[in-house]
Amino acid sequence: MGSFSIWHWLIVLLIVVMVFGTKKLKNMGSDLGGAVKGFKDGVKDGGSSSAEEKPAAAPAAQVNNATAEKTTIDVEARQKS
Repeated sequence: MGSFSIWHWLIVLLIVVMVFGTKKLKNMGSDLGGAVKGFKDGVKDGGSSSAEEKPAAAPAAQVNNATAEKTTIDVEARQKS
C-alpha cells in the first residue's frame, strides 16, 4: 500500500499530459536540459579557470593608481521627473 505500482504512475503521466499538453512538456524538457548543460559547463569552467586565475591575479594587483584613475568613470544620478 505504501508504494505505487506502474499503473498508478501511468495514470499520473496521462493526467499530466492531458493538463499541460505534449508541446508544453517538450519545451519544458528542452529548457531543463539546456539549464543543466549550462550549469555543467559553468561548473567545469569555474573549476579550471580558478586555477588559471590565481597566477594571473598577482600582476593585476601591481597596477598603479594613475592607470586606475584614467579608467574611472564618473556618473551622476538623476531623479525622474
